[in-house]
Amino acid sequence: MRILTLPGVFRPRSDSWLLAQRLREEVGPGRRVLDLCTGSGVVALSGAKAGADVTAVDVSRRAALTVRMNARLNGVRVDARHGDLFGAVSGRFDVITANPPYLPADEDDVPRSGPTRAWDAGLDGRAVLDRICAEVPAHLTPGGSVLLIHSDVCGIDETREQLAAGGLQTEVVLRQIGEYGPLMRERMERLKERGALPADAADVEEMVIIRGRRPVEASPLAARREGVHTAA
Repeated sequence: MRILTLPGVFRPRSDSWLLAQRLREEVGPGRRVLDLCTGSGVVALSGAKAGADVTAVDVSRRAALTVRMNARLNGVRVDARHGDLFGAVSGRFDVITANPPYLPADEDDVPRSGPTRAWDAGLDGRAVLDRICAEVPAHLTPGGSVLLIHSDVCGIDETREQLAAGGLQTEVVLRQIGEYGPLMRERMERLKERGALPADAADVEEMVIIRGRRPVEASPLAARREGVHTAA
């Protein structure tokens, strides 16, 4: 896969490629996929190469243009849109992916412009993650799944708990231990000082892919047989 990025667009790193590989294992021809916080589009393109019908969304106009450019470069079709998460789409999807900003920052407000909005995510690193967790169940088909990748720095259990609160069945489908990247290493001491990291935190992180799956809804007939009331 050939990937180019316009100036200011986040270049894919190891977490992007991990999520792209996982998506290829989840989808096939005809599946409807939504890739949020798409950046360069590497995850979206991986789904398209597997035959899925892919929509990619990013708050950066340059990112949307980058995805269109990379789709043409790789001979696949991706519907790339500029917008704020689910506000740019309608309907439901079989698989939703996201590699959102997840680094704890020095300010609680998410950057509105510039390259830092690709990684800064509020004081606890969850400003974008929490929104996705809250909204994603309503955008999944019955039996559909969301795949979220992020660092343990912003809370693995918190993500699973929020997805479960929305009625999704959750599991960690990938774990990988590695050294912090340069952005995280640069701010580690400040995070320790304000308690966002333990004072003895090691210079390693665990990257995870969390899957939240929406249960297949019972048909009205099956529900009646089981004594479950459903609205007409």
